[in-house]
Amino acid sequence: MVSRVIPVEPFDLVIFGATGDLARRKILPGLYRRFCAGQMPEGARIIGAARSDLDDAAFRELVREAIAEFGNGAPCETQTLDGFLEALSYVTVDARGEGGWQALKDALRPDEAVVRAFYFSVGPGLFGDLAERLHAHGLARDTSRVVVEKPFGRDLASAKALNAELAKHFNEEQIYRIDHYLGKETVQNLMAVRFGNVLFEPLWNSQYIDHIQITVSETVSVEGRGAYYDKSGAMRDMVQNHLMQLLCLIAMEPPSRFNPDAVRDEKLKVIRALAPVETHHIVRGQYEAEGDTGSYRDHAEDPRSTTESFVALRTQIENWRWAGTPFYLRTGKRLRARMSEITVVFKPTRHSIFDIGEGEDVHSNMLHIRLQPNEGMTMDVTIKEPGPGGMRLITVPLDMTFAQALGPEAEEVPDAYERLIMDVIRGNQTLFMRGDEVEAAWAWTDPVIEGWKTRGDVPKPYEPGTAGPEDALMLMHRDGRRWREIRK
Repeated sequence: MVSRVIPVEPFDLVIFGATGDLARRKILPGLYRRFCAGQMPEGARIIGAARSDLDDAAFRELVREAIAEFGNGAPCETQTLDGFLEALSYVTVDARGEGGWQALKDALRPDEAVVRAFYFSVGPGLFGDLAERLHAHGLARDTSRVVVEKPFGRDLASAKALNAELAKHFNEEQIYRIDHYLGKETVQNLMAVRFGNVLFEPLWNSQYIDHIQITVSETVSVEGRGAYYDKSGAMRDMVQNHLMQLLCLIAMEPPSRFNPDAVRDEKLKVIRALAPVETHHIVRGQYEAEGDTGSYRDHAEDPRSTTESFVALRTQIENWRWAGTPFYLRTGKRLRARMSEITVVFKPTRHSIFDIGEGEDVHSNMLHIRLQPNEGMTMDVTIKEPGPGGMRLITVPLDMTFAQALGPEAEEVPDAYERLIMDVIRGNQTLFMRGDEVEAAWAWTDPVIEGWKTRGDVPKPYEPGTAGPEDALMLMHRDGRRWREIRK
């Protein structure tokens, strides 16, 4: 199989916060890999902008070091790296003042044929200031694009305020709210598998699906950023955006066509159809200390913190397709393994012609969609166990791990940031969130968080290296179901 690399139009990309952690770890190394792949045209230019007082040479050296550390061994020769660095320049800019804006304007090409994009790799508190100054200094055109990073607010009120601030200066077609989960290869394959295969779409409903599990498990703690994380927690940091987006893609109706607004219209319908989460259908947790490694409260530097590092919940989508089918979501820090996976559990056959012994499990088909690590899909099917002595049933996986099924080229698939930034240059918003979608997600999330505060709930403690609090297991057991095991 030969993958196609389709070059984009010449562009000027301004990265605000270009000396920050996200730019160094993801954005700049990702752009370099696209340069190596031949996707960036010769006329592409990348302009770093931040408060740091650097010149072009110092910025290029910073980027050289970032690529060496975070470039994942991109197959480029030294002269190719030099060619990429030549496309970089730097301007010192004061986001809340007037310093540097004329210099930035001078660095941008006036040619209307050149795509002009601005990446706000900064905290949301600066979004409004940057948007205002881009227009005040005549840097933004009607065709310009602006990329904003999450968090998109911390509740419905702040999300509305943030959207309103951006809307003063840009229309919705110019705003790209980036969620890197939507750029993952397997996430996009959700739509291909569902809507491109007659095998699945007729079965994708409550008549045939028993339940769906979405798990995003992390092994890392919040040490080093505990003060920041303690103001958000797992519900705000992961469920409201990442897990919500996965839920939308797995549950949405087929769009009339594969274009940005058609896809996002269907995602919005899913969010608006989500049932409120009942008190006994949600579990929160905090990881405890282990050896010399501190607890969540140690890392948050608050011995009385009630912020969750783990959350598991059960919800339903109140529409014709999914009536009666529960969706189970869970995410947490310091768990057994790093894993992001969606499991679709189909109902067992209505009548089994085979004898099932006492204590034996009823065999069900399951589709496991693994987002990380080892992206791919497996389908559990029931077969006869080989050998004589009767009809004994076993479950075996049909494996479609991308690296095995698609060959070495699957390992060179662009990472999420690479794909999404190129989509910005193309003007394709399919994998980006719309403002009303963000607000609808907060409208569903806010009552859950407010309920915890009202009741004075305290998260359940759990041991690091496990699957979370025991109460999360009981959340499934009460329904006669089991979580998919968190495994490496």
